[in-house]
Amino acid sequence: MKSQFDPSSLRKTVVEMAYAGNAVHLGCAFSIIELLSCLYGRHMRYDKLDAADPMRDYLVLSKGHGVMAQYACLYELGWLDRSDIDNYFHDGSRLKGLSDAHVPGCEVTSGTLGHGLSVGVGLALAASRRKTGQKCYAVIGDGEINEGPIWEAMLFAAHAKLDNLMVIVDANGFQAMGTTDEVMQLGDLNAKFSAFGFDVLAVDGHDMDAISVAVGELEAGRNGRPKALVAKTVKGKGVSYMENVNAWHYSRLNADLYAQALRELDGAVA
Repeated sequence: MKSQFDPSSLRKTVVEMAYAGNAVHLGCAFSIIELLSCLYGRHMRYDKLDAADPMRDYLVLSKGHGVMAQYACLYELGWLDRSDIDNYFHDGSRLKGLSDAHVPGCEVTSGTLGHGLSVGVGLALAASRRKTGQKCYAVIGDGEINEGPIWEAMLFAAHAKLDNLMVIVDANGFQAMGTTDEVMQLGDLNAKFSAFGFDVLAVDGHDMDAISVAVGELEAGRNGRPKALVAKTVKGKGVSYMENVNAWHYSRLNADLYAQALRELDGAVA
C-alpha cells in the first residue's frame, strides 16, 4: 500500500524551509519523515478539508523540534501554503521552529520536552470516555525519554486502559548534546514499555511497509493496553552528509550544502 506522501519530496520541503529560514533541527526532522508519512497517508482519520474536524485522529508531536517534518505533511495536505514554506521562521510567519497549536494540524505547543505525551494521554482519555473511536499517536524522541513526565504519562495510560493511544519512539540514538548512551542510557525500551503495561513492537523507522504492518498489528489489539512502537531511525536520514552526524541538530545550511541536499533528494524522488 503506497502513501500519498513521498518521503523524498517531504525532505525536500524541509530543506527548502530550513534554508529559507536559516533554521536548525534538520536531522531530527528527517528521522521521523517515514513515520509521519505512514501515519498521515495510511492510518489516520481526518477531513482533508477541515484540519479542525472534531472527529479527527490526533497526531501529537511531543518532540516539537522535529516540526518541519510535520509542516511538510501539512503542506501536502493543503493546510499550509507555499508562502508558509518560503517564509518559514521569518518575521511575521505563523510557522515557528517548534510545534505550535495555533497552526492548523498541530495539536500541541511542544518543544519543552516531556510534556506532549501527557497531552496525548489526555486526548486519548477524552476520546475513550466519549466513545468516539478516535486514536491518538504521540511521537516522542528517545532523548526525550529522559524526562520524568514521560513515565508518569505511561503509568496513567496503562491505568486508564487507553488502547486508543500509540506512543511512537523516534529511536535515532542521539539527542542535542550527544548519543543517548552517553547522556543517559535507556536500556531495553521494549522491555520497559512492556513492564509499564503496553503492547510494544520494534520496527525499522524508515521502512514504510514495515511501519504500516506494525501499526496495524498494534491497533488490532483493542485489549485495554496502550500501544508503543519503537522505531529505529537514522538522524539526518536522506541526505548523505547529515546521516548519523549529530552536528545537524543545530547546524544550518549554506548555499553549497543546500544545493547538494536538493540534488540528492531530487534524485531520490520517485
